[in-house]
Amino acid sequence: MRISELTTDKKRHLPLLLLADEQESMVDMYLDRGRVFVLEEDGVKAQAVVTDEGGGVYELKNLAVMPAYQGQGYGRAMVDWLFSHLPGLGSLVVGTGESPA
Repeated sequence: MRISELTTDKKRHLPLLLLADEQESMVDMYLDRGRVFVLEEDGVKAQAVVTDEGGGVYELKNLAVMPAYQGQGYGRAMVDWLFSHLPGLGSLVVGTGESPA
């Protein structure tokens, strides 16, 4: 399993981002200022977008796992990785719209 940051062509995996946020216009609002991370293991399994809100506070704007791989720990692995790799992390706020969980 490998997690890397996309620094260019952040919309490369737009269909995956739209699983977590169905409005492309909303994704566009945070994508440019956000950091995009992709989890790969024999292909892309998950993606996250995080914004730096200042003072050690980051907001998880988007976290999506490919439907065939949901419930297999990829989302958890992404969140765990973010906690250990975001510089100066004091808080990670989860900014979600609607979730059945």
